[in-house]
Amino acid sequence: MTKEALPIIRYRTRDLSRLLPGTARPAFRRMEKITGRSDDLIILRGVNVFPTQIEEIVLRTTGLAPHFQLRLGREGRLDTMTVRVEARTDTPESRRGDAAAELVREIKDGIGITVEVAVLDPDSLPRSMGKLQRLVDERDG
Repeated sequence: MTKEALPIIRYRTRDLSRLLPGTARPAFRRMEKITGRSDDLIILRGVNVFPTQIEEIVLRTTGLAPHFQLRLGREGRLDTMTVRVEARTDTPESRRGDAAAELVREIKDGIGITVEVAVLDPDSLPRSMGKLQRLVDERDG
């Protein structure tokens, strides 16, 4: 792992871990268990999902603003995802249900996962000055 001459082992997985100190056997170094990821990859029911994929679909959907939040939860043994998205200021209340149904359909067709969608009033999601936290993980452990 520490040799520069072995590029085949040095590829990036974006998993966060570290090398443990050497043991009595100098040829073998161990790695600590994986503690997280350095990117925003979500694995939901076996499907790899990036928040940018959801963002592209939200931007294409008429009546929805580009402000959204992903909430991961667990119902029984299954992981669930709820997309909380703001409506545009010019979108009437009657159009919000249609926009939510369109977003559910586009995510299912484009990514292959079934999500719940909640269309919120404009300016109801939190804004941040730094890096935007779009993912809220409410699963246990």
